[in-house]
Amino acid sequence: MPEKNWDRVPIDAQSVDAPLSRAAIFLVVTLAGEQDALAKVCSVLNGLDDLVKTVGFRDLPARLSCVVGIGCDLWDHLNFSSRPKELRPFAPIKGPVHVAPSTPGDLLFHIRSDRPDLCFEFERLLLGGLGAAVNVVDEVSGFRYFDARDLLGFVDGTANPTGLDLAASALVGDEDPDFVGGSYVVVQKYLHDLSAWAQVPTPLQEQIIGRTKMDNVEIDDDDAPRKSHKSLATIVDAAGNEYDILRDNMPFGRPGQGEFGTYFIGYSRYLWVIEKMLQRMYIGDPPSAYDRLLDFSTPRTGTTFFAPSGPTLKSLAPAAPERLKSTPAGN
Repeated sequence: MPEKNWDRVPIDAQSVDAPLSRAAIFLVVTLAGEQDALAKVCSVLNGLDDLVKTVGFRDLPARLSCVVGIGCDLWDHLNFSSRPKELRPFAPIKGPVHVAPSTPGDLLFHIRSDRPDLCFEFERLLLGGLGAAVNVVDEVSGFRYFDARDLLGFVDGTANPTGLDLAASALVGDEDPDFVGGSYVVVQKYLHDLSAWAQVPTPLQEQIIGRTKMDNVEIDDDDAPRKSHKSLATIVDAAGNEYDILRDNMPFGRPGQGEFGTYFIGYSRYLWVIEKMLQRMYIGDPPSAYDRLLDFSTPRTGTTFFAPSGPTLKSLAPAAPERLKSTPAGN
């Protein structure tokens, strides 16, 4: 039976594991005030699920979804009774050559759909609801590029966990009972020097990335004197256990402005996994043998958030305004 526009395609609120989409908007905002702004933010967060339904019902098979992440400072300002165990601000990383900056961000909205117009409409209504309560500090519209490639020409996201491994890698478990089902989120906006990259011979590009360019076959560089991006981004603990993260990176660009980039977004059960991955990339393993991809890709942002599960967000947002009323202004 042919699919109809009204067929239900359920994507629950805060679905970190929503299907990879053809379009996305990454919106980072900061709070623009104190009590009134906080109350407005809580109201919008409380109605986020309804907004997804309102916009997404126009074309359910386009699978509109939104994940909201809350930054460490805003989490404290909202006066929640507890905080995710590992939640902390993004720490800048100074390597021997390259630096990962830390940039502001109180809220992240990761908006996804197979239709960019649905992403646009959702963001328009969302910002209309937030009004003067927030300031937009970063806004990127991403798109799926050919067969899931980045603008450097390589397939991106091959190592993403699937099936049961996805939840085990991306969602908090019983180690933090108050926040089961949530996820730590790190975002970085990278700009690429495509002209310089184009001058690098394909075999050397493949050594830098750690995969073949045409058919995406993994290259074994365990014995190589300089590790690839793929190897540096692989995290293994002292017991030999490998830890994955869920990436939903998107290419973006404005050719007229000479802007070409990749928006990195990583969801993880443990924040330390992404932090260690970035340390290995920027510091190097061994030290000074940094990720050579950074010679061509420059980070402009770096922010950490926590995306609570749908049920947790629904319990936190309505209760926060009452706690705010009992909190003296300025505290």
